[in-house]
Amino acid sequence: MNKKTIRDVDVKGKKCLVRVDFNVPMKDGVITDENRINGALPTIKYLMDNGAKVVLCSHMGKPHNVFNEVISLNKKEKKAVEALPENEREAKKAEFLEKAKKDVKKFTLKPVADRLNELLDGKVTFATDTVGQDAQAKVNALKDGEVVLLENLRFDKGEEGKDLEFCKKLASFCEVYVNDAFGTAHRSHASTAAIVEYGLVDTAVCGFLIEKELTVMADSLENPVRPFVAILGGAKVADKLNVIANLLEKCDSLIIGGGMAYTFLKAQGYEVGASLVDMDKIEYCNDMIKKAKDLGKKLYLPIDTVVTSAFPDPIDAEIEVEVVDSSNIPADKMGLDIGSKTVELFKNVIKEGKTIIWNGPMGVFENPILAKGTIAVAKSLAETDATTIIGGGDSAAAVNTLGFGDKMSHISTGGGASLEFLEGKDLPGVSCLLDK
Repeated sequence: MNKKTIRDVDVKGKKCLVRVDFNVPMKDGVITDENRINGALPTIKYLMDNGAKVVLCSHMGKPHNVFNEVISLNKKEKKAVEALPENEREAKKAEFLEKAKKDVKKFTLKPVADRLNELLDGKVTFATDTVGQDAQAKVNALKDGEVVLLENLRFDKGEEGKDLEFCKKLASFCEVYVNDAFGTAHRSHASTAAIVEYGLVDTAVCGFLIEKELTVMADSLENPVRPFVAILGGAKVADKLNVIANLLEKCDSLIIGGGMAYTFLKAQGYEVGASLVDMDKIEYCNDMIKKAKDLGKKLYLPIDTVVTSAFPDPIDAEIEVEVVDSSNIPADKMGLDIGSKTVELFKNVIKEGKTIIWNGPMGVFENPILAKGTIAVAKSLAETDATTIIGGGDSAAAVNTLGFGDKMSHISTGGGASLEFLEGKDLPGVSCLLDK
């Protein structure tokens, strides 16, 4: 890990703009999972204890989608509204406006600020805007060891658009920039990289969360204790083209499950029925099978498959399934999980591993009937004494949902960022930070 951290700079009395990931799940304004908040606490507490003036910023959801939805609704019904009598017309317009305000309100970070205030002894205030008058006033009023959380960054189009003026206003809130949001480190947005890329901040370092991500994942990829086993799942080969190629260079064994396995099986000439197949990736799969052989790496695919006649609708619906050999899936059936023979095969490979990285479920784990393969892999990882790294996204959700989270060496906080890291890509939110 060659990036400077908050330990490497003097923060006392300085305004520290900290990009965190508080994009937490909420229902009716109540936070349902505090993992991301808890993950940021060590960095926040360190800065507070060392006399920094802490300015926290984060996104929450995709409020612009709601704006677009309301705008399109207005356009779609514009003629009908304009045809109404004037008093009714204004009432209808007001109704649309209220709907927009109500829908967008669910993306406020106020509940996060309230919870943070409870966790940090009442030293947190909340700015009702991002870079406006309220934010400026509350940042200017900060004393050493105090914290302000800015309102949702994505309420301003300048965040995702990397608008220079928006970046300048954000940068005015800091003498030290700290990125501790690994989950957004693969994006070059205003708060994740652009304020540094534009040369608006001289001192840019990472917090403890990103430090841990880089240390654990980089060490496991570059200096793994062998045998090194990589497990990839998920729906499409196309999502993980570069990950497969990169991991084959580094691992000893590669296990492939999930929907992406059927393209590999098809490439081998097997009948896969109505299973998900990336037809334009057949040649790529053959290339990867050959690459594994040429490099002396072991590539494992499902030998049996749980099939059903149609994708469950809703996704957790009760369905009838059967188990068939992966080499001969019936034409009217689709594979949606690995079978029991495959579970035993994969478990035996996992038992031999000393470093194991897993990204992507083995099947449609949201359905209890189709979750057995994913559960079995999670359980195998929980029982091994190997270094086990879960690469964020659906894998992390599955492991935590199934209750195996505390048995893993490391669960990445970034889905897309973890994937790009496994591909060997530079992450803008990391590249912009100072080297040691």
